[in-house]
Amino acid sequence: MGNSGAEKSHKLGGRFWTAMLIFGLMGQIAWVVENMYFNVFIYKMFHATAADISAMVMASAVVAALTTIIMGAVSDKVGRRKAFMSVGYIIWGISILVFAYIKSILLTIVMDCVMTFFGSTANDAAYNAWITDKGDETNRGKIEGVNSMMPLLSILIVFGGFMSFNLDSSEAWKTIYYIIGILTAVIGILGLFIIEDAPGLKADPKPLFSVITYSFRPSVCKQNRKLYLYLLAFAVFGISIQIFMPYLIIYYEKGLGMSDYVLIMAPAILLAAAVTFFYGRLYDKKGFGFSLIPCLLMLVAGYTLLYLTRTTVPVFIGSLLMMSGYLCGMSVFGAVIRDHIPEGMAGQFQGVRIIGQVFVPGLIGPAIGAWVLRDAELILNNDGTTSFLPNANIFAAAAVPVLLLLGVALAVGLMKKNKKA
Repeated sequence: MGNSGAEKSHKLGGRFWTAMLIFGLMGQIAWVVENMYFNVFIYKMFHATAADISAMVMASAVVAALTTIIMGAVSDKVGRRKAFMSVGYIIWGISILVFAYIKSILLTIVMDCVMTFFGSTANDAAYNAWITDKGDETNRGKIEGVNSMMPLLSILIVFGGFMSFNLDSSEAWKTIYYIIGILTAVIGILGLFIIEDAPGLKADPKPLFSVITYSFRPSVCKQNRKLYLYLLAFAVFGISIQIFMPYLIIYYEKGLGMSDYVLIMAPAILLAAAVTFFYGRLYDKKGFGFSLIPCLLMLVAGYTLLYLTRTTVPVFIGSLLMMSGYLCGMSVFGAVIRDHIPEGMAGQFQGVRIIGQVFVPGLIGPAIGAWVLRDAELILNNDGTTSFLPNANIFAAAAVPVLLLLGVALAVGLMKKNKKA
């Protein structure tokens, strides 16, 4: 894409990796707080139901998709990523601070959508377009291997940091939102000095509406058929993750009674991060089909253990397999999608990417999870209210899309093998 592999590889110096690491990591820390702890926040502070949690995730997914479609195209139109990343992170951080003063589920959902607009502008649209601009077919797997470590590392940082807080206290949440908000804004300010746009990035002369709608044209879909098939597969993969992820921490803490779940999860996260770091290179050497199937097998194995077991060691192994499969799969899908995005159009194709990665999974996955938990056991809170108790059925449901995807992947591989023979 664009310049030769040698030229693009030359650009991946210390400045690029520094900017990628701090923006990627801080962005994922902010998303982890939203995706995994906003659920805990409304569960603990306002006794939210599974339907409330599902509604919040779904609303955020819609806003994330619309924002990325529009703002990714706008960044192509003006030929800039740096400004959207830096200013976006600054305002993103300010919006997180507002959560320190929210007092209801409805306001949390509304403000989550506002925060998601700025976060998706800065991260989903601009940051992802930026690392697409910077890479090529010779280093995409390496970039994605590092980039895909960020969610697990951010989970580790957030889990470890939250250990010192009493999450049943509103004051603890206020402190958390101040810390995350300020750090996110500071990273945005730092980006003004360290981020460099790709040298070949130029403003798109087409009208803005044409830029926004370009990747949705039937002719474009036909010309880039493989890209859209990979996005469809990515959506199925994401649905599996979103069936259980919104309820995961609550399941560990309440369903399994593991108040020290952080101590159990931390080693699993570190090991999964190490696996993901090296796994990205497998894609560079062996390609998509070869590297996807082990990810799906790890996921299924992890789901099976988490569904069948309740004790510490099996839960740890199941969590390790699940997280390794999840992050390695994200790495593989991220690399193959970036490899198939047309040259110079990274921004306007972030919209269709986010539909496959966030919008479709965010609408379907949590709804399935809420349906699976519709008859979940209720527990009595200290104030006389009740809360639902997540159970292991979310992992059985999550396995279904992965098994479907695994079957298709194996069938395609067999067809290719027979064709060669």
